[in-house]
Amino acid sequence: MSTPLTWSNLIAFATTGNPKPNRVVEKTESEWRAQLTAEQFYVTRQHGTERAFSSELCSRFEAGIYACVCCNTVLFDSAEKFDSGTGWPSFTQPVETNAIAYNLDVSHGMQRIEAVCNTCQAHLGHVFPDGPAPSRLRYCMNAVALKKQERAV
Repeated sequence: MSTPLTWSNLIAFATTGNPKPNRVVEKTESEWRAQLTAEQFYVTRQHGTERAFSSELCSRFEAGIYACVCCNTVLFDSAEKFDSGTGWPSFTQPVETNAIAYNLDVSHGMQRIEAVCNTCQAHLGHVFPDGPAPSRLRYCMNAVALKKQERAV
């Protein structure tokens, strides 16, 4: 990614339109159910949330990349991962500006920015403006929505 995203960028994407994805993956509900575990389906297709601290991905920081569990689109690099103490894997930036799409989420009496895979629209988690410098972004992701892979050489 050339220029790091900022909170202002994400608000603009969520209100005026997201960047165009490199490709689009569409499947029926039954196709997603056949491919995913019950928990993966609940989180990614039904906008659920896994329990905090339920995944070892929160405390693992080995080099690699994180892809969408639904469509295998690369979303994050481990170089952008940090320990937020929240109980969910957290990142400061996606690998590409158009890897993630952003939606305003006003559920549960809050105003948040939902992060979804821009390729298949899988719910990943939310983004908050309380991360580390320089971006100050915290991509708070559900671990079951991600698939850790080795970095290609």
